[in-house]
Amino acid sequence: MTQHSPLSTHHSPLTTHHSALITTIVLAGGQSSRMGEDKALISVQGMPLLQRVCGIAASCADTVYVVTPWPERYQHLDLPNCQFIRESPHSQGPLVGFAQGLTQVKTQWVLLLACDLPKLRVEVLQDWIAILDSVDDDAIAALAHHSKRWEVLCGFYRLRCLPQLLQFINQGGRSFQRWLKDYSVEILPLSNPEILFNCNTPEDLTLLRDGS
Repeated sequence: MTQHSPLSTHHSPLTTHHSALITTIVLAGGQSSRMGEDKALISVQGMPLLQRVCGIAASCADTVYVVTPWPERYQHLDLPNCQFIRESPHSQGPLVGFAQGLTQVKTQWVLLLACDLPKLRVEVLQDWIAILDSVDDDAIAALAHHSKRWEVLCGFYRLRCLPQLLQFINQGGRSFQRWLKDYSVEILPLSNPEILFNCNTPEDLTLLRDGS
């Protein structure tokens, strides 16, 4: 694995040109076993998490795919410009769901997001998108690096990574971190790690609501 130096951000508005080069995939296929209820439907500040994340995703890309085994569960949500991709109900993890979504993508870059990112900020994503043109040609992804791990469910992947990804999955691989070890990845600047907060447990939800 090759890690490149963090890219520098410059605060410029997201142009139509940039949004046309990006597709967003939102993963909503987790079992939410630690939460005890569907995380995607948990309301934070009066809005279900999936709806909030999809709204941010739609501000960054012309096309948003929601990969989930249960499209019917979310049909009632206000998800403008979002298309559902039905994932196998026998969930094999987020890497497989991502690969399934990636087969539908036409753009050079894909923004991958988990559905449980309540502190996600659109301006941070837009700053990252604005610097994708500066990513080294060898890099298959541009991701934040935090707590000694890649933040794999809030970052960018080149469409051309799909053949390598499918090969890894067909060989039994299910870990983003293990897959990325063999490839060049650009480090995105992360001035506020709080935006990557995952709401996984009732305790996380209590912390979130107490702090909001």
